[in-house]
Amino acid sequence: ELIGFKAPYSWFRLPHLSFLHQLLIQGSSAQAVTSGGTKGNFFTVFLAGSLGIMLAIYVSGNVSGAHLNPAFSLPMCLRGHLPWARFLSYSLVQLLSAFCASGVPYHALYHDALQNYPGGSLTVTGPKETASIFATYPAPYLSLSNGFLDQVLGTWKLMGVPAGLEPVVVGLLILADMLSMGANCGFPINPVQDLDPRLFTYVAGWGPEVFSAGNGWWWVPVVGSLVGAMPGTATYQLLVAKHHPEDSEPSQDLECAQQEASDSGSPAATQLQESKL
Repeated sequence: ELIGFKAPYSWFRLPHLSFLHQLLIQGSSAQAVTSGGTKGNFFTVFLAGSLGIMLAIYVSGNVSGAHLNPAFSLPMCLRGHLPWARFLSYSLVQLLSAFCASGVPYHALYHDALQNYPGGSLTVTGPKETASIFATYPAPYLSLSNGFLDQVLGTWKLMGVPAGLEPVVVGLLILADMLSMGANCGFPINPVQDLDPRLFTYVAGWGPEVFSAGNGWWWVPVVGSLVGAMPGTATYQLLVAKHHPEDSEPSQDLECAQQEASDSGSPAATQLQESKL
């Protein structure tokens, strides 16, 4: 509230939370990649991502459901639990926040490390690549069809969480999902979290290869996560929510927290894991 004026949630709190969440993920990825794995690995990157979304749910879950992922907000709109106008405003805020957050590791926190590690060049592929700090890239063996299925299944959430435990349980679910499904492409599962940092790397000096690498991989995390969220929500409604007694049915905010597990992918995890094999 500022001088008697209470701003809408999406004006200040949502950008702030989106920014901090992105910063935690990219900061942990930058630390791991630029140190050659000596100061971080795929587990530390995944842990930072899961803790980031846990904190976001703690801070804002009771206010808005912690809308940090369009793949989560879209099913809410289709079910009539979220106005389409709010979906558009949330998505725009998420896009802006993710793009701005990408500039912090590059221009401030790890600028010197990003110049030193690859010898002054910004590369998308190869042993000294740094593009995976910001966006996900598939493992060399991964086909686009298999990667698309990976994204659909990764967003297909089925769970019920006791009220009050949402952040902790969702954070653990995120960590478990990333540790078990992160080998193929780092478990992005968030179109904004992957697309906007990729756009940033395009304009920051990595060039058009950020879109052509991996046989044009860039669209898979965007479309796959949106597609997977819808049948995942439908399955939950059919097999779980429909059978809840009316007085114990999960609230809208609880559903928000449950599905927010789809918001914590980690770009550099695949490359880091491969370097350890």
